[in-house]
Amino acid sequence: MQRRQFIRLAGGGAIAAATATTLVGCSSALPPEAIVAWNGPGIESDPRRWVLGHAILAPHSHNLQSWLVDLSVPDVITLYIDRTRLLPETDPFSRQMMMSQGTFLELLDLAAREKGLRAEITPFPQGVFGPTAVDGRPTAQIRLAPDAGVTRDPLFQQVFHRRTNREAYESREPAPEALTAIAASTSPTRMRTGFVLASQTDAIAEHRRIAKEAWRIELVTPRTVMESIHVLRVGPKEIAQHRDGISLNEPLVRALAAVGLFDRSKPPGPDDSATRMQIDDFNPKIDTTPAFYWLVTEGNDRATQIEAGRAWARAQLAATAQGLSMQPISQALQEYPEQARLYREIHELVGAPPPRFTVQMWARLGHAPVIGPSPRRGVDAHVMRA
Repeated sequence: MQRRQFIRLAGGGAIAAATATTLVGCSSALPPEAIVAWNGPGIESDPRRWVLGHAILAPHSHNLQSWLVDLSVPDVITLYIDRTRLLPETDPFSRQMMMSQGTFLELLDLAAREKGLRAEITPFPQGVFGPTAVDGRPTAQIRLAPDAGVTRDPLFQQVFHRRTNREAYESREPAPEALTAIAASTSPTRMRTGFVLASQTDAIAEHRRIAKEAWRIELVTPRTVMESIHVLRVGPKEIAQHRDGISLNEPLVRALAAVGLFDRSKPPGPDDSATRMQIDDFNPKIDTTPAFYWLVTEGNDRATQIEAGRAWARAQLAATAQGLSMQPISQALQEYPEQARLYREIHELVGAPPPRFTVQMWARLGHAPVIGPSPRRGVDAHVMRA
């Protein structure tokens, strides 16, 4: 999702001055302390911390990293969802948040296997959340136990290379063997996955149309666009302080923020230059995307959502192993009223009529330029009790 350029300009002449005085010596690289977690956990006497050092690199909606763990019981990790880090406007039932619990569990399991440990995962040990809200009960309990019979998973090697790539993708289609590998990564699960390619002219045109319209709706709906603006981190100081959310470190943006021309207090209007710029940036990327991927479940209970998150993590790691990039385009899958029509359309397009089926993930897929990692808060930020 192209949420990285919400610039609201409040005057023209000051831009040149801001640029001249602030851009000198600026770099768009993220501060090292914000991405140090991607160097790996290092040597840990407690294997739980070692596996957590990998789990926190999992993909997460808006990069909010809403994972909390209780380590007070030896050899056990109890996972909770951080209810201060939800997306009530764009994810009103916390479906995507539960998927993000699943991505965490999948990377944790991969890391445990790498250590010769069996991760015995018990979902919802104190009962399952209802369909419309999450609560303070744990989402999973994980007991780690040595097991010589545990097999390593080759996808583990991609954990530190995985990225959510929002750049423009090359027009060439992914190779058939790459698509086969991505599909195979989730074949043991109950998920149904699929692809549409640029050579399927009519079908991909429909995917592109829905993606662009859903993105426009999120941009022009004040409460949903503000949900993204609230987690923007502008400049190295904010990025290093928070190490989450949506990072903006481009020199021009920092210059505008420095002189008060980057307004994060209210949404841009539907016809403002900020909104138009976002649309003009996003639409060409969608129009040239060579492939889309989707992941469908039968049912949509909380356990299924977690399982879908685990499958999505595997699919993205498998794509990384094939030299491919993925970017979720989740707007049309979101359950707020303004997206209802497009929600129905994308479900119908992939042969998954609701309510029996749910499209849990829909993503761009293709070859893209190399990008750096996103910020991560580190293991200690997620530990409730040690």
